[in-house]
Amino acid sequence: VDSVSVLRLTEHLGQLTSRDLRNLDTKVPLETLKVVVDMAVEIGREGREGKPVGTLFVVGDARKVIQSSHSTGFDPVRGYNRGERKLNDGRVREGLKEIAQLDGAFVVSADGTIEAAARYIDASAESVSVAKGLGARHWAAAAITRRTKSVAVAVSETSGTVRIFQNGEVILRIEPFRRAMKWKDFEYEPPSGD
Repeated sequence: VDSVSVLRLTEHLGQLTSRDLRNLDTKVPLETLKVVVDMAVEIGREGREGKPVGTLFVVGDARKVIQSSHSTGFDPVRGYNRGERKLNDGRVREGLKEIAQLDGAFVVSADGTIEAAARYIDASAESVSVAKGLGARHWAAAAITRRTKSVAVAVSETSGTVRIFQNGEVILRIEPFRRAMKWKDFEYEPPSGD
């Protein structure tokens, strides 16, 4: 034996694939969803400066989301041009990890631009049901996705678990990994005609 491989089966089987996100019924491009989910998983896994951090990203239908929310009094992304608020820029993502410690949600447009930060969601939670043990952030995620055509990505401060909401319900749940998540395309080999 010249090598040994160690697989953590829970992490290996728990890999999120692009196909999982493609199954969402949204006009938000797959690349935007990947960047937001990657950032959420990183925040859930690492927190900030050793402290756990919970946050909420609401992606897509940004105009309606902003109309259904209000500022906490301070919007840390206000005044920056669109290019300085793009999630595909690593420096922007690092800055947002710092801002994630503030109360409120990030509102992200379909093209991956942070439109607003530190927003309280005003959408009614009527006719929304969330699992016991989940707090206000998850209720807000369910409520805003019920009222708009957005997708919400909530990071639990307690566990680091990332939940993706659509139409008022949890669609995907991602447990925090010890290592950074790597995207994999769905692998499929059709049966041979033999």
